[in-house]
Amino acid sequence: MSNRSLNGTDFTAMVLAGAEQLQQHAEHVNSLNVFPVPDGDTGTNMNLTMSAGVTEIKRGDSSSIGVMSGILSKGLLMGARGNSGVILSQLFRGFSRYAAPYEELNTLQFASALQSGVDAAYKAVVKPVEGTILTVAKEAAKHAVFFSRRTNDITELMEEVLAKAKETLAMTQDMLPVLKQVGVVDSGGQGLVYIYEGFMQYLESGLVTATAAKGDKVRPVFAPQVAGRPTAVAPSPDAPISAQAKLETEDIEFLYDMEFFINRQLGGAQGTAFDEEVFRKALSVDGDSIIVISDDDVIKVHVHSKAPGEVLNLALRYGEITQIRILNMREQHRDLLSAGMDGAPEPEWFAEIPAEPVREEEPSVPPAHELAPFGFIAVASGEGIADIFRSLGVDVVLSGGQTMNPSTEDFVNAARSIAAQHIFILPNNSNIILAAEQARELLEMERLVSVIPSKTIPQGIAAAFAFQEEEAFETNQDNMREAVSRVKSGQVTYAVRDTTLDDLHIRAGHYIGIQDSKIVATEEELVATSRLLLTKMLVNGDEIVTILTGSDAKQEDTDQLVAWLEEHYSDAEVEVHEGGQPIYPYLFSVES
Repeated sequence: MSNRSLNGTDFTAMVLAGAEQLQQHAEHVNSLNVFPVPDGDTGTNMNLTMSAGVTEIKRGDSSSIGVMSGILSKGLLMGARGNSGVILSQLFRGFSRYAAPYEELNTLQFASALQSGVDAAYKAVVKPVEGTILTVAKEAAKHAVFFSRRTNDITELMEEVLAKAKETLAMTQDMLPVLKQVGVVDSGGQGLVYIYEGFMQYLESGLVTATAAKGDKVRPVFAPQVAGRPTAVAPSPDAPISAQAKLETEDIEFLYDMEFFINRQLGGAQGTAFDEEVFRKALSVDGDSIIVISDDDVIKVHVHSKAPGEVLNLALRYGEITQIRILNMREQHRDLLSAGMDGAPEPEWFAEIPAEPVREEEPSVPPAHELAPFGFIAVASGEGIADIFRSLGVDVVLSGGQTMNPSTEDFVNAARSIAAQHIFILPNNSNIILAAEQARELLEMERLVSVIPSKTIPQGIAAAFAFQEEEAFETNQDNMREAVSRVKSGQVTYAVRDTTLDDLHIRAGHYIGIQDSKIVATEEELVATSRLLLTKMLVNGDEIVTILTGSDAKQEDTDQLVAWLEEHYSDAEVEVHEGGQPIYPYLFSVES
């Protein structure tokens, strides 16, 4: 299939083929996780991120590559999960920014768009590490820029891009010693190669598989179960966000939640000038939570109003109203309270339309005097851990962890559900920090948001403990960051494959003890592994030790651990809490 240019139709087909190829190999990408833990998740995160983009691009109908790449970018941006998903979204975000003014791209422009994506991705990562997906994308784009001067055929150029990506992927072992030690290539880079393979398959054949074309949802893929070990059930990504109830039903002033479209080409208002600022001000007289997204043909509106009739009459001045949805939020609140829930789920604004960047939406925020000074979002896996965070004043606890990371959109929605001037986010996992930071950037025109870089549950709990309501935002931010740095974190799980790391010979099915981000202990038995790990974590012997028991922890094992600690570390203060986390029978926290 020879192509001298790439338009929006072919680009969409390439994306569908790339997503399908990634989905088929997501389990293999998961298996490349350096640590032999059961929740290696790069494939799952990239798969779910790509799925979000595919959902949006299928709603588009344009032959312009600028339009279709923009739609894809918005879907990826809001659906990004984990570090790999965020980087993937930034690669296509940069691509779409370059492609925006074009109907189609020639080889030189396509190569420049790839390079623009690399620039955006590197900018998004605070400390880029070579030997990762970033390097694979960078070298492939650099070669594309070079080779685009020697061909005018998109297919031939993409073939070169794919070949260079594969070549660079193989070299990642030499760039990161840990990859060579374990005998794998970078998982994120492998995921990108699979996407590029899908691109190439379409360009060569002109065909998209039936599965990709008919729009089946991308399935999340998890690491395989090891015989004799439990496999955790990941929380549903569609699970509603439940926040603590902080208001009475009658306090909901703007009680009608409205969303609709105004079709500018229909009705008797064709040619009527639309002033978005004037329209917003008119809506704000009896409403809040206002979102207005306008283009030449359609205006998308969301508003909470106490006068829905007046809103509709106002909208009719500019065109015909379609896809109207009006919900009574007081009624919803009463139903939730009667059902025993402690908070209302965030409405799925514009669930049926492409997501727009928050910077462009400029949602309405309640006046400062109506907002609490501080709000908290934390990520946790396990109801016991979630309860601990709630008891420490966290407003919204997102379900997630190493597997099934919350998306950027999850964080954005959670922040919008909290009536607070300043919001702190506790990611509690190194693989979630980038998505949280991306949400912070999207929210910067609405709220002051700070991401406390907690990489573990114990770090997040320590940060929440360090918060003081009467202190200033900056003081609390500094105190929480300091608290994070003082905590030693440990976790115990089981290995899913044989490997050797730092002279530790690990066998599949045996337990491994991880201190911070390094495997430091392995034994066949859970209690023995836990003792080895705690021995390395306890230095002075008089520290505070907190044990969070997982869903698979047995009481007799916990009792043995506590008795051992009391015998060998009599000066240590030991606390045990039921965490309920899957996959990890024990999480340990050690503080001086």
